[in-house]
Amino acid sequence: MEAKTKTRYKTGEKCDISGHYRFDTYTDGTSTPRPTSEESDIPLSKGETFPPIRSAKKSCWWKLIKRI
Repeated sequence: MEAKTKTRYKTGEKCDISGHYRFDTYTDGTSTPRPTSEESDIPLSKGETFPPIRSAKKSCWWKLIKRI
């Protein structure tokens, strides 16, 4: 049986798949204020930590959109 791949990650978690990630929602369930374009799509390498949205000073959920 193949292990299920996680595709959503929270601010502060370690990245386990190098790829491009997109802002999904804030961890408090909201989606506003919208992150800047530079913050909403990010490349992340395995071992790096998922960042907060600094412009909003909020933690968020990130969604894997493409493996690299």
